[in-house]
Amino acid sequence: MHTVHTLAELRAELRRRSDWALVPTMGNLHAGHLALVARARELKAPVVASIFVNRLQFGPNEDFDRYPRTLPRDAQLLQEAGCDLLFAPDEAEMYPQPQVFRIQPDPALAGILEGAVRPGHFEGVATVVMKLFQMVQPRWAVFGKKDYQQLLLIRRMVAQFALPLDIVGLDTVRDADGLALSSRNGYLSAAQRAEAPALQRALLGLANDARHAATPAQLLALETRAARDLAARGWAPDYLTLRRRGDLLPPGEQELRQGVDLVALGAARLGPTRLIDNLEC
Repeated sequence: MHTVHTLAELRAELRRRSDWALVPTMGNLHAGHLALVARARELKAPVVASIFVNRLQFGPNEDFDRYPRTLPRDAQLLQEAGCDLLFAPDEAEMYPQPQVFRIQPDPALAGILEGAVRPGHFEGVATVVMKLFQMVQPRWAVFGKKDYQQLLLIRRMVAQFALPLDIVGLDTVRDADGLALSSRNGYLSAAQRAEAPALQRALLGLANDARHAATPAQLLALETRAARDLAARGWAPDYLTLRRRGDLLPPGEQELRQGVDLVALGAARLGPTRLIDNLEC
């Protein structure tokens, strides 16, 4: 595996082969990231991974400064996973000038759920992802479904800008107790780590109970109860909700009766650590 840090080096390496598969990350890699690399390898394409902690998608009171930077370890893991090329730019290389041109996502999608709790987050995500797509010009890009709203937003961006690449989504990778793997799990104390799988259990319960909901009012009551029960365990929920998979809007009564495809989504703080998860149902 080659490691490059500049755009010029990246493009020189990319010219050696064609039809690359891109795995964008912010580093501090875990088994979920490595599963993305494995999925990219299944495409029979050379794999380029990026590691860049993107300031634009962090809010003013979020964890940009303390987000773990573990590049030597990450590079070793990527090499062992069969990655062909690692692009690890610093901030000056990624944004040599102030990034005043931004991607403004549709607020109907980017302004709800994560976007409502973290204003500007998806603008930062869309901007850096678009920039990576222009730098790498991959044939495929692989993203995890744990960031469900992000994946849907990126799919829409690619479609609306007619970008010549396919977005591949991969199911969430979990620990044995059901906790979705995340770089932020490392913030959890031992006691918090033991409690953390309760978020997935809350979503499982919500998804199961929703099968008996025939109206939006009944669904709202289930969501309220799920959030209250999680809060009673010491969490601070931002949302626990069931939405339509296609646009993450609440289902209507007719859709509930017809069995529309739904996804249960949750975000909550456990101590200072904010965790997200989802389950298609």
